[in-house]
Amino acid sequence: MCDLVARTGRLQQRYKDGSRLIAGCVPFRYIEDGNSESGKVVQVLMISSSSGPGLLFPKGGWENDETVKEAAVREAVEEAGVRGILMDFLGDYEFKSKTHQDEFSPEGLCKAAMYALYVKEELETWPEQKTRTRTWLTIGEAVGNCRHAWMKDALVEGFCKWHKEMMCKGDEDRSFKCA
Repeated sequence: MCDLVARTGRLQQRYKDGSRLIAGCVPFRYIEDGNSESGKVVQVLMISSSSGPGLLFPKGGWENDETVKEAAVREAVEEAGVRGILMDFLGDYEFKSKTHQDEFSPEGLCKAAMYALYVKEELETWPEQKTRTRTWLTIGEAVGNCRHAWMKDALVEGFCKWHKEMMCKGDEDRSFKCA
């Protein structure tokens, strides 16, 4: 049984200029790979959608009692059952939700702040494990399985560019080695 409980409802949700504010992340890790030049390959974690086919990154409403970074970390725990180090901001991504229209965002407009999350722990139990499965994928596999175009943009234009910059910098302040 899971001691954690997922937040529900829209009473504490943040809105700005007619858009629901969302926080999410691209969870990632490195695995050993004897075929790659560095000996390691990056994988990203995606989760099943509770409302149809395709895979997603953890994301959800940013609530009034938390920072955007706290919301991104919370969503990773609730939806994907992972904890780690929240790294850098990858960008804001706008999209239109077909299922989440309400009085504050009648057109279903959303703006998602996405971050990179270096996964350090996979929980055995998590709040949404009965409705979601998690899958580790290479970048190429993830691009082919993204349910939404904006998430593919967050992966390719956000995460991949960020990751490449970190590799080129050889940033020694990071707690991991870039592949």
